[in-house]
Amino acid sequence: MIYRIGLCVATLALAGVVGCSTKNYVRSQTAPLIDHTNSLEDKTADNNRNIHDVDQRAQSGIKQAQGAADSATQNAQNAQKSAGDAMTAANDAVHRADSLDQVVKGLDNYKSAADVAVTFGFDKAVLTNDDKEQLDQFAGQLNNQKSYILEVTGGTDSTGPAQYNYELSQRRADAVVQYLASKYNVPAHRFYLIGIGKDKEVAPNDTPENRKKNRRVEVHLLTNMGGGQNGQQAATSPSGN
Repeated sequence: MIYRIGLCVATLALAGVVGCSTKNYVRSQTAPLIDHTNSLEDKTADNNRNIHDVDQRAQSGIKQAQGAADSATQNAQNAQKSAGDAMTAANDAVHRADSLDQVVKGLDNYKSAADVAVTFGFDKAVLTNDDKEQLDQFAGQLNNQKSYILEVTGGTDSTGPAQYNYELSQRRADAVVQYLASKYNVPAHRFYLIGIGKDKEVAPNDTPENRKKNRRVEVHLLTNMGGGQNGQQAATSPSGN
């Protein structure tokens, strides 16, 4: 009986020793594998982060390159537009120069056919009713004209600074041009106007009456003598004064 009990105890003790040895062995074998697996997971995570960073930099580089390309395209389009505008301006300038050249070449063919003069109050640039009546009579001669220009010259008396008188005489000329253009539909290219201040006196500035004569705008109808029958008829028409 005692022998059997002892045998059982010995058997259990041996089983415990074998179990502990097995666990230790398994632990010693699996621990390196677990550590290696964890190391691989860390490296995988690092690689993923590096890939993400590279992708972000690549996307940023692509956006910058696209932005630079778009900017270059816009600059090229702007340069092309500027070149087109410059070409248009140059063509316009050539056209205007050609037109002016034609006008200058034909100036010798223009002769005075009629004229009118209207006067203004002191320091005034507003047409009176009498001024408008005179301009209306003058404008009646424009109906049958085809090749003509209107030379409009504004003047002042000698009172006041020279620069102010130039500006005042220009305003007076502008008032006459505006009246004829708006009421009789005279196109702008028919007018040649200038303000000469007191530079071209028609009377000495020694009396109020003479100074009034200098506060004036003169309008000359010039017709092209080479323009045909209308120009010849206009040259013999009576003055509008």
